[in-house]
Amino acid sequence: MTALTPATAQPRITLERRVPPFGGFNLRLLAIELKRRFRNWRTLVFTVIFPVAMYFMVGFPLRNEPLTHVPISQGGLSVAAYLMVSMAVYGAMMSATASGAAVAVERTLGWSRQLRLTPLSPVANVATKVVGGMLFGLVAIVATFLAGAFTGVHMSWSQWLVSGLVAWLLGAAVFTALGLMMGYLVPGENAMQLTSLVIVFLAFIGGLFYPVSMMPQVLQDVATWTPVYGIGELSRAPLTGEGFDLGALLNVLLWLALFVAGTALLFRRDTRRV
Repeated sequence: MTALTPATAQPRITLERRVPPFGGFNLRLLAIELKRRFRNWRTLVFTVIFPVAMYFMVGFPLRNEPLTHVPISQGGLSVAAYLMVSMAVYGAMMSATASGAAVAVERTLGWSRQLRLTPLSPVANVATKVVGGMLFGLVAIVATFLAGAFTGVHMSWSQWLVSGLVAWLLGAAVFTALGLMMGYLVPGENAMQLTSLVIVFLAFIGGLFYPVSMMPQVLQDVATWTPVYGIGELSRAPLTGEGFDLGALLNVLLWLALFVAGTALLFRRDTRRV
């Protein structure tokens, strides 16, 4: 009879999963997310056409109205430029929140629970969708800015660049996170409808369609606490010359942190049975 040697011993089995770098965030997953978004032509057309149409209805008729005391003939900006930036922010918000409907469908199909069987972390999953939503929101901003440029809106290159970047980086990031949170919170068939209503309400109360200074004092006080207010103020600051507003930036960062944290918590709750 021969004794067992260490060489014939069974290897140790572990049930722990090795977490990949960055929690599983990778370019292939991001490419799949983007391909799915851009293949939805109805959503793509809606997010591009709607803010452009709003600009033509609201901003274009005011292209000859000076925004400040400096006449347009002397290099001043028009009210159309102000509204163009506002509509670009609105387009970024609408296109970014479209991710909420996608998440709601994933929940209905059980895909979010399936992801929990993989090493993909909740934060990496949220980050992938936030980046995808931001890139999708960039389409709406570029389309609205092109509409303004071709209809006579004149701004310096720095105003075009800074306003566009702020509208994109802040607007798309915050409202992609909001759309994701709504997608995990609301059933699939109702997520996009409810989110759209929320976005329209926030746009009105947050000062995208008309200046906050024109609202009653009570609404002005409420507007400063909405997630739209800070994004709108910062994106239009290069046009109005009012300078950097620290309070508006803190408003944006606070809402972004709340929406991202809420999404991560809801994602864990939605898949904790796995």
